[in-house]
Amino acid sequence: MHRFALLLATTLAAVVAPSAATAADPAEIALTIEENRFQPEEVRVKAGAPFVLVITNKDKTPEEFDMQQPRIEKVIPGGKTVRLKMPALKPGKYPFVGEYHSETAKAIIVAE
Repeated sequence: MHRFALLLATTLAAVVAPSAATAADPAEIALTIEENRFQPEEVRVKAGAPFVLVITNKDKTPEEFDMQQPRIEKVIPGGKTVRLKMPALKPGKYPFVGEYHSETAKAIIVAE
């Protein structure tokens, strides 16, 4: 019976452990590109914590996510979704643009 209890405890630990890792995963923030604009135009994140931007480009043409500080550039193909891992940011405002349509595709990340 002792072996059964040990086996059960080991099995439960293996099942529960991945759930604990999931709780520590970075927050995911949805961002959409549509009609050459980012939505939402303001994204709020927790300062000091990494996060993931999940960018969906609903347009047929590609757009390039372009941020000066920290320096990040990533092309998002038309009709595709890209997961962009972002570093932890200090409190502040971090503007970014869609380089191919910089007149209309403007937004900001606010870390607080």
